[in-house]
Amino acid sequence: MKPSTKCTGFESPIGLGRRNFLTRFGGGLGGLALTNMLHAESGNSLHHPAKAKRVIYLFQSGGPSQIDLFDHKPRLKEETGKELPDSVRKGQRLTGMSGNQASLPLVGSPFKFSQHGQSGQWMSELLPHTAKAADDMCIVNSMYTEAINHGPGVTFMQTGSQFPGRPSMGAWLSYGLGSMNDNLPSFVTLVTKNKGGQPLVSRLWGSGFLPGKHAGTRFRADKDAILYLNSPKGVSPGGRRKMLDRLKELHEIQLEKTGDPGLETRIAQYEMGFRMQSSIPDVTDLGKEPESTFKLYGEDARKPGTFSANCLLARRLAEKGVRFIQLYHPGWDQHGGLPGGIRRQCKETDQASYALVADLKQRGLLKDTLVIWGGEFGRTNYCQGKFNGSNFGRDHHPRNYSVWFAGGGVKGGLTYGQSDEYSYSVAENGVHVHDFHATILHLLGIDHERLTFKYQGRHFRLTDVHGHAVKPIIA
Repeated sequence: MKPSTKCTGFESPIGLGRRNFLTRFGGGLGGLALTNMLHAESGNSLHHPAKAKRVIYLFQSGGPSQIDLFDHKPRLKEETGKELPDSVRKGQRLTGMSGNQASLPLVGSPFKFSQHGQSGQWMSELLPHTAKAADDMCIVNSMYTEAINHGPGVTFMQTGSQFPGRPSMGAWLSYGLGSMNDNLPSFVTLVTKNKGGQPLVSRLWGSGFLPGKHAGTRFRADKDAILYLNSPKGVSPGGRRKMLDRLKELHEIQLEKTGDPGLETRIAQYEMGFRMQSSIPDVTDLGKEPESTFKLYGEDARKPGTFSANCLLARRLAEKGVRFIQLYHPGWDQHGGLPGGIRRQCKETDQASYALVADLKQRGLLKDTLVIWGGEFGRTNYCQGKFNGSNFGRDHHPRNYSVWFAGGGVKGGLTYGQSDEYSYSVAENGVHVHDFHATILHLLGIDHERLTFKYQGRHFRLTDVHGHAVKPIIA
């Protein structure tokens, strides 16, 4: 970790050797380790009291249809088959996949909506399990973005920029708040196994221009959860320990000569890898869970790499102090065959999403764990291609879409913001991607304008030069 003054532009004096500097101000590497421990415990980048300690982000890649899940639109359903009015579209751009259509017929949701919980949150019949958490959820129906295609859209939601190369949100939090567990990464990524859809690449959970140790560590659904972590055959734990000790001595000699801070990262990463050889098998062993857990999450939780198993693993990682846990579930890009496709997606995700919230709540973890569910944009209110009355698709739609939050200091039982009667544009209390990120940082005790990193002469931040925390959804 960097010194606790990282947000004030502090740098070590030029000309003062790195080793001498650390010795004078931190008691050498041992002092630096102590500083890191204090940093992790206190959260040295906190600018106000934090409501959340950790985040579990259930990212639904592809763009779930808000119209068929959370954004109840009776008028749209009544006008199914009619042409999208110019007064609603207002000349806004369409993608190349539907922009050349001669007709844009409106399509309301074929699924029944009803109200749930004491709060009366509207949800589709596709989400019977999620609906049971209605009073713990804040549903935002007024998200919007400038991105209209998957690559820029997913990148924007994950990094705060449509252009590749920026640090991911998890990397920013690792950099700003540090780790809560010396034996596990502060940022872990899980991707549902064997799902099609748009490709998910490692830069989405990368560290960008931040130090590499802040990148997300991907756990895989096989016997080696992390590639190249285990020692080769014939290398004992004692032998590996001796090798690392000698390697550390060589790195320290080189550090004294060059002052290269990357060497400190390398030493720390080798040590972390050694500790994870025992901690990773322990945390990923779902067989230790009682039968009641699998009843809650569903039988799919027994199958490594499913969304259900990843949600259960996310809870175990949260218990162990992992700061940011990112789940990716692709397959929501339903340009055609939406009624059947979205049913399958909900069947794969509905029970486990609810189970995660319920499980965290019963363990007393939901109050300081922020759970987020949502994709990169929404879907159009008109049919892509010809509408035959029973089978249809929806194109990408950035002008309004839905996400939900639970726990972590967010008000439960609240629907925030709304779209127009056709679910085409935000009508009230719009929440931009930058506002989304600013709110998450605020809940974690960070002023989004003050968590910065100087790169190529400029101070960068997750929210670029935009955004504000959405205070009305904060408890």
